[in-house]
Amino acid sequence: MNGADLSILHLVTNASLPVQLVMVLLLGLSFVSWWFIFHKFFVIRRVRAATETFERNFRNLQGTHDLNALLQGATTDGERAGSLERICHSGFREFARLRRQSGQSMSSIMDGVRRAQRATFQREMEEVEAHLNFLATVGSVSPYIGLFGTVWGIMNSFRGLANVSQATLGTVAPGIAEALVATAIGLFAAIPAVIAYNHFVRHTDRLANRFESQMEEFQNLLQRLGPNT
Repeated sequence: MNGADLSILHLVTNASLPVQLVMVLLLGLSFVSWWFIFHKFFVIRRVRAATETFERNFRNLQGTHDLNALLQGATTDGERAGSLERICHSGFREFARLRRQSGQSMSSIMDGVRRAQRATFQREMEEVEAHLNFLATVGSVSPYIGLFGTVWGIMNSFRGLANVSQATLGTVAPGIAEALVATAIGLFAAIPAVIAYNHFVRHTDRLANRFESQMEEFQNLLQRLGPNT
């Protein structure tokens, strides 16, 4: 048996059909995972940059006119506006709407502001956290899918020994090697997905904390404006 017989390409192309299907499935999961990893990287970077800009501009507010100008971008920019900008804009819009209604106490106005901001906060976090469950699923199930291919390949290898009068390492090695490739591909799909998932969860949690902190500061600002300002 020469070295070429155990090359990765040879093992993959000569594997049994179930093992090849497992390999194709794992490679597909790996490709989609990497797509989501790169996409999520740029999404979180963009959201973080927009959040830092909004926080910096919010700290430099001088009055109500500046507040209107700060939040105007959420209306004019639409989907290009930052998540935190849209959260605060929804609260300010509800604040302005309730303040125009007669008989509204400051307590009821602020309750409406909190509900509006919380609803927008949930929508924005769903967007930030999109596809994280897929990465977690790939990271957890890919090794088992690869193990299934490995077990199937080893079963086929041992079944083939029934037709061989004398079993040698050279007889068994190719079948076991091709089976183990499935496990290797499963780990190749799982490890980056797990690392990326943990990395992105850490950053999304930090963003959520920053959003909630800024929501509190924004509500305090509206509280100081009063119901009839």
